[in-house]
Amino acid sequence: MKRPGPVRWLHYVYGGVLPDEYREWVLHDATSKTWVLRFAFRIFIEALPWLIAGYVVLTLVTPMPAGMIVAALLISLLLSLFLTVTSADELAEVRLTKHGFPPGTGKEVRKRRGGASTWP
Repeated sequence: MKRPGPVRWLHYVYGGVLPDEYREWVLHDATSKTWVLRFAFRIFIEALPWLIAGYVVLTLVTPMPAGMIVAALLISLLLSLFLTVTSADELAEVRLTKHGFPPGTGKEVRKRRGGASTWP
């Protein structure tokens, strides 16, 4: 199974489609035992630039202490993780479909491997 390098992986994280040579890895990414953790990590990576920008803007524009800003940004990160992870199985299916797999492939593969076909 060929894994994408860092640049291609970032392209994948931000919604890009990988070349066909990575199809097996994409299927693994969406169906492995740790697929939900991998999904949550991708969401964190997607949010990281926005969190950094939010921190910079809030420290420059407001008199709030840095600790309060970090706490607010962590709460926003947790909320975004909660809202996206609750739809993880549907979003994983969309990602698989974008890479040429038939709809329902991820749920079927996870079910066949003995894991939960959906989450939570």
